[in-house]
Amino acid sequence: MTVSTIRQIKQQIRQLTNGDTDNQLPPFWFTDWLLYVIDKPAIALMTDEDYQLTDSETAQFKAGVMKMQQGIPLAYLTGQQEFWSLNFKVNEHTLIPRPDTEVLVEQVLNWINAQLAQLSNKRLLDLGTGSGCIAISLAHELKHANWQVVAVDLSSEALKVAQHNAVSNNVANVEFIQSSWYQALPICDEPQFDIIVSNPPYIDETDEHLAHLTAEPISALSAPNHGLADIEHIVSHATTYLCAGGLLAIEHGHDQGDAVRQLFLDNGFESVHTVKDYGGNDRVTLGQAQ
Repeated sequence: MTVSTIRQIKQQIRQLTNGDTDNQLPPFWFTDWLLYVIDKPAIALMTDEDYQLTDSETAQFKAGVMKMQQGIPLAYLTGQQEFWSLNFKVNEHTLIPRPDTEVLVEQVLNWINAQLAQLSNKRLLDLGTGSGCIAISLAHELKHANWQVVAVDLSSEALKVAQHNAVSNNVANVEFIQSSWYQALPICDEPQFDIIVSNPPYIDETDEHLAHLTAEPISALSAPNHGLADIEHIVSHATTYLCAGGLLAIEHGHDQGDAVRQLFLDNGFESVHTVKDYGGNDRVTLGQAQ
């Protein structure tokens, strides 16, 4: 791939993204990577088309394109991903935050606004926090309302990333704990949390699409029992930690809505319903503890 000016690169990107749709990468990956390499704002793609890349910029750009074509996501090349208007560091120890997960954040905030007068503890638990995108986004929105967020993850490396992200986004009202789901949390006489949220692994271990997700940690993506094992564990133990009337909100696969709603109902949750993502697929199921 011959590289010289922004104009020529844009032409080459069009050629790259007009081929086989099955193996096509999003065009913005290439333009965002270009902007990252040359350290220019997006407007430069229109106003600075004659900009000539240096030899080192050319080499870096070409190397990144090759990595993306080999399956490395853009966010792992830049080391960052935007989510809920905040910027999150990501690496091979964390999943890359997806736009559809913002639906989970949005639904939790909507529920809080509707229930505000009835909430007592103002404590929220995020299970399997990864990069911390859910916990930190919610803590950021709720810090002036005196909420305390607890975020757990089994991976110490993921927790390092999440702690960095809390500091970089100026969020102090979140505590990070290394734990396999609820394991390291104290069991108190009274439930501690008004809300429990989670985006757990939910892809079936036999799903053929996992073969294409070579860069992200598989343990954070897939689960036994058709992808439902971790969700089942979270739901079945939630009432030990969740106040009466408290909210449980879980992200899941597009074809798991029926099964997850049944898990909620089997464990005594009320007002159980599923919300669709921006693509119209079942994505987040919510219910309230009795």
